[in-house]
Amino acid sequence: MAVDRWTGGPVDRGRQPGLMEIGLYSFVEIPRDPATGLAALGAQRMRDLLEEIELADQVGLDVFGVGEHHRPEFIASAPAVVLAAAAARTKQIRLTSAVTVLSSDDPVRVFEEFSTVDLISGGRAEIMAGRGSFIESFPLFGYDLADYDTLFAEKLELLLKLRERERVTWSGEHRPPIRDLGVYPRPIQEPLPVWIAVGGTPESIIRAGTLGLPLALAIIGGAPAQFAPLIALYREAAKRAGKESTARVGINSHTFIATSGREAADTFFPPYAETMSRIGRERGWPPTTRQQFDASRAPHGSLLVGSAQEVIDKILYERELFHHDRFLAQMTVGPVPHEKVMRSIELLGTVVAPAVRQATAG
Repeated sequence: MAVDRWTGGPVDRGRQPGLMEIGLYSFVEIPRDPATGLAALGAQRMRDLLEEIELADQVGLDVFGVGEHHRPEFIASAPAVVLAAAAARTKQIRLTSAVTVLSSDDPVRVFEEFSTVDLISGGRAEIMAGRGSFIESFPLFGYDLADYDTLFAEKLELLLKLRERERVTWSGEHRPPIRDLGVYPRPIQEPLPVWIAVGGTPESIIRAGTLGLPLALAIIGGAPAQFAPLIALYREAAKRAGKESTARVGINSHTFIATSGREAADTFFPPYAETMSRIGRERGWPPTTRQQFDASRAPHGSLLVGSAQEVIDKILYERELFHHDRFLAQMTVGPVPHEKVMRSIELLGTVVAPAVRQATAG
């Protein structure tokens, strides 16, 4: 449990302990229209995003995450800045990166930025650290992809050391050493929460469990049941390390909710298919078809796209598989119309989340 640095007591988040957390995350997508000014599109999308975060807070959702990307179709290359703006406009919702690409960032700056968000928000900041699903940040910040694994391991070690103590002495291979220097500001929460985001690599999952860090697993394809052994691997690693008390599991998935399943599918499919097909071309995958999409919407598929009841049923099905503590929905895989996203958030907060919390209480 996070502790308030100044009072010594637990940080009061206004949530009943033990209930499953429900929230959202976004990569802050914009249309790829070369005829339209990217700055104008970006400004409007940021206004829309802040409205989405405010609504998520108002309808009682627990978490909102903003991902870091360095590509023209995503405009959140600096999640901490976005989350600081959201912190000033919200009251209860926790604010996290989703993810911070720690391998190509400086852990000192990451810690300072999210400590600042923690102060602005009154103790609601989190870091979700990962290696990222894209590689643009590595050449952009002067890192060699050949160091992909060692960069993350070393920088995670430094980040965890920074949150342990005010003054730090540290040395590594990829960053200049730190010799008994203070890092400021200090956050309200002690420690500042750090989650590890993974896509299914066993080594990363074992690392998170061994360190006793919460695990965020992205399930964006295949059958969720296929991931159950990875969650078991994480919990076994935490148990062997004596870190069971701090082991938590979050599931992140593509999600969209509307009045009916057909309306949800028809709204979500076009931007989803365009985005996934474009990324697929870069990685040698075939285009996304409506047939594949509808198959993934089935009760045991990876997409949580449907009516509120269909999404409730699928979250509870995955709860039986994973016994996870948190679920985060990505509702904008591609530029989904803002008014449709707002309705989906409203349904998640007022219908889905209460039903899931009631079913999983205790």
